[in-house]
Amino acid sequence: MDPKNISANTPDFIVSTLRNAIIKGRYKANEPLRQDQLAKELGVSKIPLREALVELKSEGLVTLLPRRGAIVSGLSGAEVEEIYTMRIALETAAVEKAIPLLGNADIIRAKSVLEIIDSETEKDQWGELNWEFHANLYQAAQMPLMLKTIRNLHNNVTRYLIIYLDRLSASGKSQKEHWDLLRACQDKNIRNAVKILREHLQQASDNLVAYLSS
Repeated sequence: MDPKNISANTPDFIVSTLRNAIIKGRYKANEPLRQDQLAKELGVSKIPLREALVELKSEGLVTLLPRRGAIVSGLSGAEVEEIYTMRIALETAAVEKAIPLLGNADIIRAKSVLEIIDSETEKDQWGELNWEFHANLYQAAQMPLMLKTIRNLHNNVTRYLIIYLDRLSASGKSQKEHWDLLRACQDKNIRNAVKILREHLQQASDNLVAYLSS
């Protein structure tokens, strides 16, 4: 990466770049993140790089080991199950709060994302598009702290979810559930939206845990 193209040599830039690389699978679980190499690739100094790694540690994406440096964090089946338990609780609360406040523009934006997903063939885009769809619905709840927590939980499992959706051919079913959820939100049917979302996340959890255990 050409340092001249970097708008600012800040930890925020480095966090965003490394986070996306981890989520998209460029850096695999338990892979070492060598600071000399990363600093050279990103065209940054080691001080903001270290700060960025600490932030990624707080998000659960990086583990800092004494005398060994940083590695990409891995997840066990039990940890994935715990993350989804938290996601179900928070995301159903968010959609329940958001539905009465959803406007036509929110629905249109969410629908546009689903239409993009329907035609998207680049697997590494699935995670971000999936988040964008859900975030378009949740942000109407006007609970930014909850949304930030949900985003961190989402980021932690997305790298595995992309593999699961691809290898187990689950993307079609997942996308149908997205459309069902959008219709329930558009109809202001809170009970049905919560039910669809709960089942959508629980199914993803069950299948992903099984995949990691196989």
